[in-house]
Amino acid sequence: MLGLTGTLTRNCASQLFTTFSAQAASNARRIHSTALNPCRPIITRSKVLSSVIHRTIQDSPNALRICKRCKSTFAIDASVRKVASGLAQTQPAFTVSANMITVLREPTDFYGLLLDMIRRAEQRIFISSLYIGSAESELIEAIQKSLSEKPSLRLHLQLDLNRSTRPGVSSTAKILLPLLQEFPDRVTVSMFRSPSLRGFLAKIVPPRFNEGWGTWHAKIYGVDDEVIISGANLNKSYFTNRQDRYIHFANQPSLAQYCFNFLQTISTFSYRLSTKPGAEPHSYQQENYFLDWPDPQTHPHEIHVKAQEALSAFQLSQRTIHGIQIPSSSNNLDSNDVLLFPIIQAGQFNIREEESALSLLFRNLHASEGRPAEQRRPLIDLTSGYFGLYVAYQNLVLANDVTTRIIAASPKANGFYGSKGISGRIPEGYTLLEQQFMTAVKRAGRLWKQGTGVQLTEWEKDGWTYHAKGIWVSPSPSSPPVLTLFGSTNLNSRSAHIDTELSFVMILQGDSSPVQKQLKDEIDGLRVHASGWKGGQRNVRLWTKVIVRLVKGML
Repeated sequence: MLGLTGTLTRNCASQLFTTFSAQAASNARRIHSTALNPCRPIITRSKVLSSVIHRTIQDSPNALRICKRCKSTFAIDASVRKVASGLAQTQPAFTVSANMITVLREPTDFYGLLLDMIRRAEQRIFISSLYIGSAESELIEAIQKSLSEKPSLRLHLQLDLNRSTRPGVSSTAKILLPLLQEFPDRVTVSMFRSPSLRGFLAKIVPPRFNEGWGTWHAKIYGVDDEVIISGANLNKSYFTNRQDRYIHFANQPSLAQYCFNFLQTISTFSYRLSTKPGAEPHSYQQENYFLDWPDPQTHPHEIHVKAQEALSAFQLSQRTIHGIQIPSSSNNLDSNDVLLFPIIQAGQFNIREEESALSLLFRNLHASEGRPAEQRRPLIDLTSGYFGLYVAYQNLVLANDVTTRIIAASPKANGFYGSKGISGRIPEGYTLLEQQFMTAVKRAGRLWKQGTGVQLTEWEKDGWTYHAKGIWVSPSPSSPPVLTLFGSTNLNSRSAHIDTELSFVMILQGDSSPVQKQLKDEIDGLRVHASGWKGGQRNVRLWTKVIVRLVKGML
């Protein structure tokens, strides 16, 4: 596998990506009818897509001069060593010093750090979120002030179109217009619109419900060479009393550039917010702003092939730039280094890296060597604020004998609790999904008993809601985590099939990384507010059962 022998500067990485991806896109287009034909077998498409990368390497001498063969060795715990080796064969990989990683635990800490990063930004601010809340004047003012004081600073936003353009005086689109008017050459606002909602349905589905057909869901908060990966959106509750996860990476030019290039890739099939009408045929006006479509050759409802091609070529190019090999044993790695693998899930575009990664994880968890027998059984902690575990993941949990503890949101901690209309039934709908899951657990003989099996608990904290998501893997119940999955995925059918997600798998060295303590404190802190699951005692109304049956894939 090709990889960089040292850390790229941002400009160097950007130049390489531009050179490489331009050639890759050209080559991909030449064979796209074969590689991306959904009627052809997956293995055939995979082989042909691989030819894109190899042909591009041959056609890109500049890229080859930058890339060199390298190997890195890691003292990875035996329980996840095969997982690391498998991910290294399919995903881009980054090595990060543990001293540059901070696991935040409180919404206020996340917000304070985000504002600080924006104020310190010198060259670029790049943010990806579902939307920006209507009351976030302090956040917008911080961005405006930094842009005013630093003429070379640029702002790049990637948001969801349906959520950001809801009618009203304080939609995300409207609160961003002053920035576009003041800094027209330095502010870019891209808005992804799921192509699944189209035709007659697109005309009749109310704005409040059009997100049901898919959203842009990745959460990236970056400036210059640092980045926060989270599941939180940019809204007051996420800064005060809505629990999520937030991991900060300081001084990481390669990782930051990956995230920035990922957003740039998404922008090629996203609308662009504008104060002036666009010339392209699919651009349109909404209220007092315009949404410009960047590609006259592709209809916004028919972006599936383009998106699949772009995301596949992006990951292939990034894997070439950031490649790593995991040997069977190791002694030479700095004990503070950790591995980071980005995972894209975009089911509607046939990009299913998260599914592959979790299958790899559950199939290859092993007992740790050199531990007493009673301490060798791995432990998985899993959580989702919207726990309707995707059936493929449910099957992985039930078919495995690994001890698994799950935290779901209690009905009161669900973000839709108390909502008016049909959305007020959503917490009840998740209770139904939990009941169905626990029935499957019982049928599989995996009910929690004497510290083993599958345990479901529910998180509740007075005045708070719950939005955390992810997985922690520990070699034994008494050991700190050596692996975590974090990012935007809720691990449910919606995340698997209709939303577009970016998550990361982080693998640490056994018993040595300072990040392990932070991750242990994180999961322990979440479990403080988790108590026994009471969903089996709750009544789910017949009409709610009917609704869940109709829209189950959207939950």
